[in-house]
Amino acid sequence: MTILRSLLFVPGNTSRMLDRAVALKPDAFILDLEDSVPIDEKSNARAVTASYLERFAATGRPVIPRVNSLDTGLLEADLEAMVGPHVFGVSVGKIDTPAHTAEVSKILQRLEVKSGLAIGTTKLIPWIESASAIVHVFDICRSSSRIVGVALGAEDFTNDMEIERRDDDQELAFARSAISIAARAAGVLALDTPYFAFRDPDGLRENSQTSKGNGFRGRFAIHPAQIDVINEVYCPSADEIQHAKAVIAAFDEAAAQGRGSTSLDGKVVDVPVVKRAQALLELADSMGVARE
Repeated sequence: MTILRSLLFVPGNTSRMLDRAVALKPDAFILDLEDSVPIDEKSNARAVTASYLERFAATGRPVIPRVNSLDTGLLEADLEAMVGPHVFGVSVGKIDTPAHTAEVSKILQRLEVKSGLAIGTTKLIPWIESASAIVHVFDICRSSSRIVGVALGAEDFTNDMEIERRDDDQELAFARSAISIAARAAGVLALDTPYFAFRDPDGLRENSQTSKGNGFRGRFAIHPAQIDVINEVYCPSADEIQHAKAVIAAFDEAAAQGRGSTSLDGKVVDVPVVKRAQALLELADSMGVARE
């Protein structure tokens, strides 16, 4: 599975911010043509972003522009400017049904052929941002082999639901669960909504720990200061790794004595617990995290 813990938004119409961002180290760059760009700057953002694609690709980190949604009439022009050898994939807002994914994929296929790319090269991250999208989320996750992850867009979702955003995110509880379960079942990443209080690292850490506990594998950053916290939280910690190793060691010792379960720190250790520990160690290995 692709590792996408931190995905940094960079407004696509601002050369100054793009120049600064290229030296940063998120897991992926999200060069934004959508919400962070005013309507009268859309064309400029498209041209400016296109001129930076090669520089960002040279960092070795995935470049995933966020393009405007189907209903804006800007999507095709955005994709024509973005699709090519320097782009890992695209992120598309307001995907409500699998039919939307099919429409985007059809455009991508045509542009890949035009660019001399193999069909399917350009990956896709749909944004789940409406009641309709939540209802269809599993089918959306499975609607294209291009999809590597699905993203929760909390602001548009709560707007569509006509409900207020809360500090404790309780209004997102069902949406988060629906997305994380659907993504897991479909074998793609669940990516969480940005945390907008960018001057509150403790709040970001706490919110991200809850998000991780709900099954999300990463989230979007709106400020460079958020990258390290996000990467830390969505990566197995030293304590988690040591506990996983202890779980496996305790179970192996019990198995050698002919027992199918044991206990550790007053808690039962059986096969599902061991499998969870093994999965955590495999995730740590995939992220290059030392087990010691």
